[in-house]
Amino acid sequence: MSAPAARDLELPQLRARLRATPEVGLHLPRTQETVLSALDGLPLEIRLGDALSSVVGIVRGGSPGPTVLLRADLDALPFPGGPRHVCGHDQHAAMLVGAARLLSARRDRLAGDVLLMFQPGEEGHYGARHMLEEGLLDATGSKPIAAYALHSAASSPLGAFANTAGPALAASGSVTITLRGRGGHGAWPHRAADPVPAAGALITALYAVVNREFDVQEPVVLTVGSVHAGTQATIIPAEAQLDATLRAMSDETLDRLAAAVERAAHGVAQAHGIRAETAYRPGYPATVNHAGEADFVRDTVHDVFGPERFVRTTRPALVSDDIGRVLAAVPGVMTSVGACPPGRDPATAPGNHAPDAEFDDAVLPDGATLLAELAQRRLGYSVDSGRGGAQDQET
Repeated sequence: MSAPAARDLELPQLRARLRATPEVGLHLPRTQETVLSALDGLPLEIRLGDALSSVVGIVRGGSPGPTVLLRADLDALPFPGGPRHVCGHDQHAAMLVGAARLLSARRDRLAGDVLLMFQPGEEGHYGARHMLEEGLLDATGSKPIAAYALHSAASSPLGAFANTAGPALAASGSVTITLRGRGGHGAWPHRAADPVPAAGALITALYAVVNREFDVQEPVVLTVGSVHAGTQATIIPAEAQLDATLRAMSDETLDRLAAAVERAAHGVAQAHGIRAETAYRPGYPATVNHAGEADFVRDTVHDVFGPERFVRTTRPALVSDDIGRVLAAVPGVMTSVGACPPGRDPATAPGNHAPDAEFDDAVLPDGATLLAELAQRRLGYSVDSGRGGAQDQET
């Protein structure tokens, strides 16, 4: 298969429909309907989720063999004024639909099955966990031998595929800290137990935890993203609340960080004569790319698109993705693909999750091609192997 094989799949139009109806969380009825409509007419077995608006498709090969899993996420991000697709999930869904069409056209020559995972709730709603609990990995009758996912990057050079072997994306968690004092009049702070200065001191203490309790060469991030206290200047509030995200490259380090945060919260609160309550919520496990599968993706990109289209990254990213739950059960790899529009400098372009992030649709056919090619090669068949070519690909 070569890149032009996917050029006629109308993927930009599909992405435009997905982008026009963004939805947040686990229940995405309009998004699910759009995906099902795009898959309609293909020779797929389709299963829908019970606890979430997931879509599972199965491409049955013409002869028995193993299963390969391909994954795309579907949900948007919440913003004032309504949800927006600024993480590339609309592109991921379009790429996987394109791969489904390509694979369906060659299913008779596939030695095995391809499991298509369209997942809601990636943005903090544990969508992959729900799909695993609903039997995703048993859907074809055999556990997948490999799993692949692509993620668009708004601030990476257009068309550049990249991955790393080993830890690739961070384990994550979040914590809410409530500081409980005693309210009063702003003119009489000595009659109250003010949680506001304690909140300020705690923020400083939390950032010091990262700098002083962890090796500076070990990737650890703590960010306080939300602080709330009080209603007006003349009232000392009875409580203040902080919300923070925690990131580390191993579950063990994340647990250490969470324990350090709890210790700091109680220590600062005691020093200010108030109480602290902490509520820690585990997020996603670290995404660990299988070394052999990372090399397999690299070699496939070299063959299909040329070696100049692949970059082996040297540092993990501190973002999180619940593809890590799948890769903890199945050897596989998360690979990024640059989608920075022409005319923008990737070094300064708004990145994923920025409200003005932009993703160029030129990557859609290449993403669909790569996903399909990975599945075909992993099952022991490629349309570039002499039994067919991109020029006669049915689309």
